[in-house]
Amino acid sequence: MGTPPGAGAPPAPAPPADDGPDLGHHGDAEVGEGLVDLAVNVRHAAPPPWLAEPIAATLGDLARYPDPAPARAAVAARHGRAPDEVLLTAGAAEGFVLIAQALRGVRRPVVVHPQFTEPEAALRAAGHQVERVLLDAADDFRLDPARVPADADLVMIGNPTNPTSVLHPAADLTALARPGRVLVVDEAFADTTTVPGRPGEPESLAGRRDVPGLLVVRSLTKTWGLAGLRIGYLLGAPELLARLAAVQPLWAVSTPALAAAAACASPVAVEAERVIAARLAADREHLVARLAGLPGVRVAGRPASAFVLIHLPGAAAVRAALRERGWAVRRGDTFPGLGPDWLRVAVRDRATTDAFTRVLGEILEA
Repeated sequence: MGTPPGAGAPPAPAPPADDGPDLGHHGDAEVGEGLVDLAVNVRHAAPPPWLAEPIAATLGDLARYPDPAPARAAVAARHGRAPDEVLLTAGAAEGFVLIAQALRGVRRPVVVHPQFTEPEAALRAAGHQVERVLLDAADDFRLDPARVPADADLVMIGNPTNPTSVLHPAADLTALARPGRVLVVDEAFADTTTVPGRPGEPESLAGRRDVPGLLVVRSLTKTWGLAGLRIGYLLGAPELLARLAAVQPLWAVSTPALAAAAACASPVAVEAERVIAARLAADREHLVARLAGLPGVRVAGRPASAFVLIHLPGAAAVRAALRERGWAVRRGDTFPGLGPDWLRVAVRDRATTDAFTRVLGEILEA
């Protein structure tokens, strides 16, 4: 017999030494040589020619400093905005750092959890005292705007939220906006969402110019498999973006990344995203159905993105057993508001899902 997947892979990362969640832990730390990757929420597909060719074409012109203007204009046009309402960043993660550094004067920053940990990590690194609002698993991690303190002057939330895969209604998000408050909505996975009969990205605020203090964070690395290129952007009022741009390093976004941003903002790209999102929805339904048939596994809420969150007693041991069998999944205990009995699983094609759930079922029945 051949060597099984994952043989010789490094052991699963250990829990943090203290009692708090490890905000610096991300899914890429779960992946090892030979493991099937269900831990990282990046689509595994080669870039199409309309994306790969513009990126490759920049390689002969790297002696010049990057010019963000064409890419900024393209992104602005995609969302029906003016170019000065767009700030290009080296991935969405840089956007959180800029927010934390530029808005040092905020008095009561609040992060709604469970969500991507980098917003809170960036705030803490900049010296902010962060307050958490923890959504309830019993309520499928749905947002109640009334739970956010009225005097919070910075509120950060994901939509759809990583790791819960919950898609909050736009009306609930806009209910959080008010004069004197910056509302940051992380839409890194917005292009993965779809609702039959509704065009575009349901519940996205990317094109909204009527919401006071709104900052939308977007990523181009997930759907198009560009995590190594680092490209994202912020959308908001020009005066707010100017404050963030003032703390951004010069030429922060490379020429190849700018070419990717322009290509991914094209009508061809937007149409392709909708096709991919519809296919993803079908693959996600298949994964949820297979998980629902396993003993002790509960899928949280109604997943809407490229991953699902599951509750499973003894998940830490199950995760280790999966790793021994060649499968990497994302631990949940590093997300505030979750704990050791949660796992996040990326949506993949049906053949991969069938193989994964078969192995998971064998582990649970052992």
